[in-house]
Amino acid sequence: MQKFFKPHFYTLLYGLLLFSQVALSQEKKALSLDDYGQWNSIRNTSISPNGLWMTYSYVPNDGDSRLHIRKIDGDTVRSAINGKQVNFSMDNQWVAYLTDVPEKSKKAGQPSTSTLELFNLASNTVLTVENTSGYSFSEASNYIAIQKNPGDRKAEHKGSDLILKNLKSDKALNIGNVSSYAFNEKGTLFAYLVDADGDNGNGLYIIDLSNNRSWPLHTGAFTYSQMTWNEEGNQLAVLYGSTEKGNVEQNNSLYWASNLASGMSALNSENTYSPDSSFPNNMVISEYGRLAWNENSTQLYFGVKEQTKELKKDDELKANVDVWHWKDERVQSVQMVQSGRDRRSTYTAVLNLGNKKFIQLENEDMPNVSYSDKSQWAVGQNNTKYRNDVNIPGNYADIYSVNTRTGEKKLITERLYWKLGMSPNGEWTVFSREGEVFAYNFGTGKTTNMTAKAGVSFQNVDYDTPVEKPSYGVAGWSKDGKWLLLNNRYDLWAISLNSNEAKNITQGMGDQEEIQFRLAQLDPEADDYDLSKPLLLSAYGEWTKKSGYYTVEMGKKPNVLRYEDNMIGRPTKAKDANKLIYTEQTFVDFPDYWIADLTFKNPKKITDANPQQANYKWGKRILVDYTDQRGNKLQATLALPADYEPGKKYPMVMYFYEKMSQRHHQYSMPTYDDRPHMSTYASNGYLVLMPDIVFDEGKPGSSALDDVTSAAKEVIKLGYADPERIGLQGHSWGGYETSFIVTQTDMFAAVVTGAPLTNLISMYNIAYKQSGSLNGPILEWSQGRMGVSPWENMQLYQDQSPLFHAQNIKTPFLLLHGTADGAVDWNQGLEFYSAARRLDKEVIMLSYPDEPHHLAKEDNQKDFQIRMKQYFDHYLKGAEAPLWMKEGIPNADKKRVGPEVMEGNK
Repeated sequence: MQKFFKPHFYTLLYGLLLFSQVALSQEKKALSLDDYGQWNSIRNTSISPNGLWMTYSYVPNDGDSRLHIRKIDGDTVRSAINGKQVNFSMDNQWVAYLTDVPEKSKKAGQPSTSTLELFNLASNTVLTVENTSGYSFSEASNYIAIQKNPGDRKAEHKGSDLILKNLKSDKALNIGNVSSYAFNEKGTLFAYLVDADGDNGNGLYIIDLSNNRSWPLHTGAFTYSQMTWNEEGNQLAVLYGSTEKGNVEQNNSLYWASNLASGMSALNSENTYSPDSSFPNNMVISEYGRLAWNENSTQLYFGVKEQTKELKKDDELKANVDVWHWKDERVQSVQMVQSGRDRRSTYTAVLNLGNKKFIQLENEDMPNVSYSDKSQWAVGQNNTKYRNDVNIPGNYADIYSVNTRTGEKKLITERLYWKLGMSPNGEWTVFSREGEVFAYNFGTGKTTNMTAKAGVSFQNVDYDTPVEKPSYGVAGWSKDGKWLLLNNRYDLWAISLNSNEAKNITQGMGDQEEIQFRLAQLDPEADDYDLSKPLLLSAYGEWTKKSGYYTVEMGKKPNVLRYEDNMIGRPTKAKDANKLIYTEQTFVDFPDYWIADLTFKNPKKITDANPQQANYKWGKRILVDYTDQRGNKLQATLALPADYEPGKKYPMVMYFYEKMSQRHHQYSMPTYDDRPHMSTYASNGYLVLMPDIVFDEGKPGSSALDDVTSAAKEVIKLGYADPERIGLQGHSWGGYETSFIVTQTDMFAAVVTGAPLTNLISMYNIAYKQSGSLNGPILEWSQGRMGVSPWENMQLYQDQSPLFHAQNIKTPFLLLHGTADGAVDWNQGLEFYSAARRLDKEVIMLSYPDEPHHLAKEDNQKDFQIRMKQYFDHYLKGAEAPLWMKEGIPNADKKRVGPEVMEGNK
């Protein structure tokens, strides 16, 4: 019998549903700083070679992490506190990891050394080895090498005990004074270096793992270093030497052994090389340079450096002075920061083993050489013409081909800005000029314009720093060595290296649908792509913010595997199985791990790091399209409050830097730092808007003003934001933008600016303390985008500096700066505060002693999070201002009065 319901029934039903939703919302609590401690991030993820097991750690904001070992189709079989450095054996029988002592034990004085836990996945048994510094499985999975910490950490010798354990027989060998060790590729041979007290027994040793026979390959009263196997695992090389009295550098020689194999009865091939007459005067083979084989084991690459004499105490200059000279290639501050690196810096050299021909590839004029281990060719950069020219960006160089067998150098091109590297087979090098990509063939000496073959532009026109515009970059190379693969804005192209043929791999689908396709590689050891097989593509929707993966075959359109309205992370493939693990996230959904096959079908969620989130109010995000006053089409991502009601206008916080809309699906992780968390503000009734900003040369502040105000006006127009209750927050470059905006408009109710650049002129003339580099190039040609120096256009620098407009400020603002900021000098904040104070503006500066560019101490991070929210709550919600906002805090009382204190209960 058909039933009919009267209208009042639906009214009642709708009311009950609405009531239940309101009740459910009321049961959830608003997120606060006190809740952050229970939020977990995920680390130490790995998947076993057979794809059946997985590891992951839940790492809370407060407390110890917990490592989980679980069967993917089952449950966790073991967990460990503070597990790290996790690896599966290749036979899927074992998982090894180190554990650190719990935080409570550290505070109680227990030594903070690591313990190795070796877990048998079949028997659920575990072996522990305390006081461990590291470990390594053999490729064949028959052995594990376990390095112990030195007994005396202050001893001059570097060796410590090593346990070589047979995982099949359960037998173990303890070897003393081991400083370095490595299995060969097949896991059949084990090599180690001994560095003992008094150099007793020092040398290079090898163990045949088929019969446990040990061989001393080279011994002596030397220091041994840089031991390395060749790729095949049948040749072994090492440096050995000593330091003569009065010298600083160790005089090293090179030893290598060939024809090494399991079951060999005798060593039949070994060689040494010591610097001879062909070696440069006063140079040494250095242990600081990397020792490496080429692919066919005919060459060894290593570092050389100049020998220096020890400075005697009586010869030291008593005065302490740094001479800053205008001819310095690197200013003194850079030299100070890089002094440790300089002490260990070397020039790359090569030894051709057949004829023992030594060639120094790098030198003072050509300090950067990239070589291929698959060919005889290298690419050198000579920047002597440009390194002292302070009027140009610092990336220019003349490019040379270098023959590593003969040492012959040949000019490829002059005054090049964009270098794009070498092909995997070592036959080509590529570079770009104004977005056009050129390929140089070492064998023929011919340079070819590759992009001209495609008939479309590869120039990245959106690149808005005032230097030569680049291309979209190299996507890869074909396995057969015949094709160069290039990125365009959306599509991928294959350009023939040997003909005029060019193919759009993605068939124009990227341009048509504004989806950015990029090649994805599942094999971490692969350096090329097999075009005869389907290719895996990552996909990102420029305007939809969707992401995912496609597959494509040459000559066909891309086929979607998984393309969703969320952010899908980079997949990791099980080595021997068609299984993938990857993350998916949105503003609401934490990036937990999922598993699927290679088609991404039937994905299964594996982790659940933050189930407590269900107890809290959480907003959601929408995209906002807007056009700025300059005509740029842009987007912003807008977080709506958890209890959002259509038609109601809300207070809004804006957070920005450069482009931000790509973060639309990024989870807002509650964590301790110095930025606003969108989840917290949305949970507490705020809108949070993150707009895109694009820049015009010479007008970084004006560009930010245009795009931030244009985005805010659009959100107001759409009916979301209360125009009287909008606040701004930005840090570093975002701090510069917020500081400039507060001097240009009164449309915002409050501004919080962190570590801001405020005076571009004074900022130009000081050093970036972290690197020692002067700030001028950053402001002129990099993020500052000014395009000129202050002396070419002083008025422009004043126009774009917040400090010179401080008199126009009508909005209260809060300034954060750490006194040890190594990126934006603390005095930039002080200048702005001082000017605003003199002009009687409503300014508060939170200065954190000894803190860097981003607050590093948890107590200070929490303090600023509280104060920032109090500031916005007062000016955007009308909450009572705490004492520190009303009256300030005397320095003598700063340890007594925290941010929680209100005037009524001080």
